[in-house]
Amino acid sequence: MIRHLVLFKLNDGVSRDEPRVAEGAAAFQALGGQIPELTFWECGWNISDRPIAHDFAINSAVEDTEALKRYLEHPAHQAGVAQWREFATWVIADYVC
Repeated sequence: MIRHLVLFKLNDGVSRDEPRVAEGAAAFQALGGQIPELTFWECGWNISDRPIAHDFAINSAVEDTEALKRYLEHPAHQAGVAQWREFATWVIADYVC
């Protein structure tokens, strides 16, 4: 099993209340039901106001590296990434669990 974690930071001046951001969050929230390779999926907005905190997180899992590759290449995932690329940056970690 591979855990795939992503932490997003909204760009300066971007608010989570903006329609494009809400649409991006909705696109990622829907991924869990769209991509069969995902064995676990959750995402949501950060509730911490600590200055080092990121704004949005994805916590997911797939069976193996081939499933991770298929997930990353899936058109629904790519569409969500394209949306977020317009208003945020992110970091990822993939590890075996």
